[in-house]
Amino acid sequence: MKVLIICFSSFSKILFCTPVIRALKTELDSEVHIITKSKHLSLLNGNPYLDKIHEMKGTKQTLRNLKAEHFDLVIDLQNNLKAKRIKLHLNKKAYSVKKLNFKQWLFVNFKINLLPKSHVVDRFLDVIKPLGTSSDNLGLDFFIPERDEVDKDWLPETHAQGYAAVVLSARYKTRQLPTDRLIELCDRINKPIILIGGHEDVNTANEIEAFFKHGSAHEEKEIEELNKKAVIFNACGKFNFNQLASLIKSANWVFTHDNDMMHVAAAFKKQIYSIWGSTSPAFGEYPYRTKFVIFENNKLSCRPCSKRGFSKCPKGHFKCMNDLTFDFYLPD
Repeated sequence: MKVLIICFSSFSKILFCTPVIRALKTELDSEVHIITKSKHLSLLNGNPYLDKIHEMKGTKQTLRNLKAEHFDLVIDLQNNLKAKRIKLHLNKKAYSVKKLNFKQWLFVNFKINLLPKSHVVDRFLDVIKPLGTSSDNLGLDFFIPERDEVDKDWLPETHAQGYAAVVLSARYKTRQLPTDRLIELCDRINKPIILIGGHEDVNTANEIEAFFKHGSAHEEKEIEELNKKAVIFNACGKFNFNQLASLIKSANWVFTHDNDMMHVAAAFKKQIYSIWGSTSPAFGEYPYRTKFVIFENNKLSCRPCSKRGFSKCPKGHFKCMNDLTFDFYLPD
């Protein structure tokens, strides 16, 4: 059976597709194709369960290319106008994910939560259940090319025996801790720390790094007396995405906002401390099939204020992050 999967909305959704890809290949022995955006190609290039990746280019040419493949079945994990156009053009039997836009709107605007108590991945897997598949409970897949694996020799000696990864990135500001609270979190972790992020996180990372930088012997003695062990290695803007994923893979613990790297950490079965601001894990995008702790402020009537987030707090107080409590214990 030759199957086309449609999914091109976001990085996280591409990762959420991977158990579906694996099930179609291993359980049904299908020839598995996927169509996605060009910016997502690198996430799938190393996936051994995929036979072919189609890039979403000009629609007419894309449709002609797909038609020539003669698929037997379409699995639509997108279910929007573009996906419907593809399905109409191919005219093959299709199974589509159920959209929850109205229920999400109710939750954001009226705090009425009618959303299913299940992860988006499980909703995706439900789409292919009529084919006779079942979840293998192996979680997400993320494959790092060998050239992007970060050797531990690249890291400072202080981090050789283990470290916590703190992921600064967030698509929207209301999903990210303010810098002073990130400093507080790093101090609370009190372990060697690697700051994970892109070029957009460099300024914040530099502030955090500067706060924990020690100089004089007198400072070092005071730090030792206070049992302060938060030694910072700033990786923001210095590594590509796959290399940052490799640093996540080698971490003992991962502290992260609601972002793409949270799902990479889940793919590597990391212990995740997941930080939520304006969004909510109730939307079904919490860490999948790994150990995790959620930090969120459930005492606010204004939360969630968005499915995605904003550039600043609509209420002006940002209590979802400013009043967040960090309650955790990391073993020595």
